Amino acid sequence: VQLQASGGGLVQAGGSLRLSCAAPERTFSTYIMAWFRQAPGKEREYVAFVDYDRKKYYSESAKGRFTISTEAAKNTMFLEMNSLKPEDTAVYYCAAGSSWSRLQAGFDYWGKGTLVTVSS
Repeated sequence: VQLQASGGGLVQAGGSLRLSCAAPERTFSTYIMAWFRQAPGKEREYVAFVDYDRKKYYSESAKGRFTISTEAAKNTMFLEMNSLKPEDTAVYYCAAGSSWSRLQAGFDYWGKGTLVTVSS
């Protein structure tokens, strides 16, 4: 499964960005889909994911500001990010996995990241 994240860039604090993740057909119906990020000098952390039941989960830092969504017709997953903070600066990765534990461990399918930089 080849994933391609895009949409990163430089934005001022308080601004918004929408990340996209292009995926092959039927990916969303086959796998759990997730966004992770890794800030400079820090470990990778999860941002949000969509379970098999299409239920959405968010990290505490993302809750209330970020929205994960999938558009099956376009084979694309999105991460709408609002009220961005400098601490949101990171490389953002999209991932697809057969279980949440496998994704957390870094297994299954990962796209190349897209850099988000939030200036203060």
